Formats: sequence, C-alpha cells, structure tokens
Amino acid sequence: MSRGARSALQQANRLQEDAARIGFDWPDAQGPLDKVKEEIAELEREGRDGGWGNREAVIDELGDLLFAVVNLSRKLGVDPSQALQRANGKFTRRFEQVRRLAQDRGLTLGRASLAELDKLWDEIKKTEEDA
Repeated sequence: MSRGARSALQQANRLQEDAARIGFDWPDAQGPLDKVKEEIAELEREGRDGGWGNREAVIDELGDLLFAVVNLSRKLGVDPSQALQRANGKFTRRFEQVRRLAQDRGLTLGRASLAELDKLWDEIKKTEEDA
C-alpha cells in the first residue's frame, strides 16, 4: 500500500480516536455502520442518472465514505490498513486465478466480456468458500 494511503487511513483513525477521547463517539459499531450506509446513499445520489459530473462532490462523498469505514473499523477493533491489505491480497490471488482459468478455457483477456469474467470470479470465490 502506498505511504500516502496508509497515512491517510492512520490520520483518519487518529482523528476519530481524539474525538472519542472527549466523548464524541458512537457507543458501538451500529452508529458507524449506519453512517457508512448514509454515505453510500449520498454517493449514489451524486451518480444518479449516470451523472458523476460533479467531480468535487464525488471526491467529497468518497472521502466521507472512507472516513466512515475507518470509524467502523475502529469500533470493531480492526486496523483499517490491515483490512485493506488483506482485501488487496485476496483480490490479487483471485484475479490471478481468473487469468489462469480464462487462459485454460480459451478466453482472451481484454476480449472476454465482463459477464464471462464475473462468472469465472464467482466460480473461484465459491471454490474458496467451499474449501
């Protein structure tokens, strides 16, 4: 993970810890979870009708969503950097398997449809879940 991304996650975590020390904090994880849902809804409103034209508003809403996710992580006792690193690793592992499986099945990456690739992804995900 880039140094800037890690430090931004750490800074968000520190800001929230500072706020929590003076009592500006939810009592449990439900508050931040509801906030994540609220921020997703706000982001969806920005993209309504395929819009996404107001770049500044999109950046603001994405930032709010990330900040809320960091808060949820903190309330659940999960280091957000570690969680993101694990997600990156899982994506990398699965994506490499999609590449191999596509090749084995004669699909040309870059020409295969999203539906075909999604089908491979789902197959790999199910195999992992069943293991």
